[in-house]
Amino acid sequence: MKSLVNITDPVKRVVVEDQFWKTYKQIVAKEVIPYQWKALNDELPDTEPSHAIENFRIAAGESSGEYYGTVFQDSDVAKWLETVAYSLRDFPNKELEEKADEVIALLGRAQRNDGYLNTYYILKEPNNRWTNLRDNHELYCAGHFIEAAVAYYESTGKKEFLHIMEKYVDLIDSVFGLEEGKIKGYPGHEEIELALVRLFDVTTNQKHLKLAQYFIEQRGQQPNYFSEEMEKRKTIETAQTWNDDTYINFGLGYEYQQAHKPVREQKEAVGHAVRAMYLYIAMADLAAKTDDHSLKETCDILWDDVIKHKMYITAGIGSAVNGEAFTCKHDLPNDSMYCETCASVGLAFWANRMLRLEPNRKYADVLEQALYNGTLSGMDLDGKRFFYVNPLEVNSFQKNRKDQEHVKTERQKWFFCACCPPNLARMIASVEDNAYTQTEDTLYTHLYIAGNVQTVLSEQKVELTQTHHYPWEGNIALTVNVENSAKFKLALRIPGWCKAASAKVNGETVAVNELEKGYFIIDRVWQKGDTVTLELDMAVLRMRSNPLVSMNQGQTALQRGPIVYCIEEVDNGANLAGIRLSKQSEITSQYEPNLLNGVVTLKAEGYRIEPTSELYQSEPLEMHPQTITAIPYYAWCNRKKGEMRVWIYEM
Repeated sequence: MKSLVNITDPVKRVVVEDQFWKTYKQIVAKEVIPYQWKALNDELPDTEPSHAIENFRIAAGESSGEYYGTVFQDSDVAKWLETVAYSLRDFPNKELEEKADEVIALLGRAQRNDGYLNTYYILKEPNNRWTNLRDNHELYCAGHFIEAAVAYYESTGKKEFLHIMEKYVDLIDSVFGLEEGKIKGYPGHEEIELALVRLFDVTTNQKHLKLAQYFIEQRGQQPNYFSEEMEKRKTIETAQTWNDDTYINFGLGYEYQQAHKPVREQKEAVGHAVRAMYLYIAMADLAAKTDDHSLKETCDILWDDVIKHKMYITAGIGSAVNGEAFTCKHDLPNDSMYCETCASVGLAFWANRMLRLEPNRKYADVLEQALYNGTLSGMDLDGKRFFYVNPLEVNSFQKNRKDQEHVKTERQKWFFCACCPPNLARMIASVEDNAYTQTEDTLYTHLYIAGNVQTVLSEQKVELTQTHHYPWEGNIALTVNVENSAKFKLALRIPGWCKAASAKVNGETVAVNELEKGYFIIDRVWQKGDTVTLELDMAVLRMRSNPLVSMNQGQTALQRGPIVYCIEEVDNGANLAGIRLSKQSEITSQYEPNLLNGVVTLKAEGYRIEPTSELYQSEPLEMHPQTITAIPYYAWCNRKKGEMRVWIYEM
């Protein structure tokens, strides 16, 4: 059988000098990491306590008290440590590293002699390990700690955290599997699967890869493990967080955990959106590691279902609050959606993994779309307030709607279920890991992030430097540095939103008319100091939905480059639903350095339909001219609280 084509490896020696992303990375380092450390230690006034660090102190016998928090509270600590690991690459900080080392040492002291490490079960249900895989997140928490341990080892070279988690994985491997006497289960919330592949990457221990493969392949097999587990729970005393009858009666079937059928038989994205993303990431990883054609084909089928039918223009996913889940095709309400920050983060990670399977613009476009829109909207511009849910439309009446109480009109300081803030932080801190992949002789540039990357191509050391003001400008300058002349390929992504592109090599124009799956390939013998300039047209686009998306009919969304725009009440007045954008209006763009940390705003002439004293009337409604101002969606709700909408009515 032919091997999977175009498998590429991630490139990690990337230094970010990009004004946009460096600002965010500095916010994570200087504001978010300290802020979240205070949250984990219950030091934030007037916010929901976390108790996460205290749970570990109690488990280690160094404090007294009871467990507090969700069953997955441990994972907040794991994601904080992972974020610290990435941040230390850019901003070495001895004090922060020592603090992380202290937390890792605490984990070691809390770990049981057999390797077990989960404070919920250590403190609350010590005799009920592995009895509620469906709901209680044991393996999910383990997965996040494995990811954090790998990141910390790669960033610092320290192995203590890695050894703690290898010991835990040894225990898990002894408990789960198809062998006689082992539990034939798998996690209700996927995460450990992708984490085990990451662990394999640094340990090269086949046991870690095989355990990941087991968890993926066993999922959804019949008889369904969760049904068997539910029956067994009837015979034990448990403090389970979900009542089994309630679970069934609320319609949360095994689609919720993507456990309704074996993964290779799944053709449609269903259930909890974050869980789905983590499963699909792991499936893509496993396909790459094991040269599994059918698994890649399944990933592609699921990708098309999500991107073509179930993704918002902001790269938000999960349109229903019930189950934080996917619904049917083209069901994309703007004011009652869910669009959890974690789901968009997961989508970005999945796109990254699909690019490793195959360099293809369709994956990179979604990666970029998620990074600049559906994820960043989850945090305000100073890193101290967060959205769990990311609406595309906020109206004045939502506060009175019980069915939309999950939609917040302003970001919160913290959450009882606080998975999103640390997930977003770890994504920002490691954003450069998404920029490039490579084969032996080709460097693929998926994202335009100013800075430099060092790698080896065709057995030669190569450094590539990007200089630009992306995402606000489309003129990209790239400089190649090599010790000796070397023949290799640069593959530069021409984004799907770009309607015209031009390029020069050392000042000479080269044609950009033949693309390879969306990439402009430059194959030549490179000399030190060779330059490539790429011009990407950033015209403002009026985006329109498939007519099957009934909620968006007669409306348009504005996009410039990778940035999706919205209108806010602070710029345009109340009752944004009454604004009309003329189809003939010219839309102008202007960079405003002192607004929202520096953004390009859009302006166009339109109209406002004025309210009347009557609820219904037969006479035409009055329209008054109005200048419409749009800002990047990710930056909304950073000034005054008020209405917002992405989709604008056209006339």
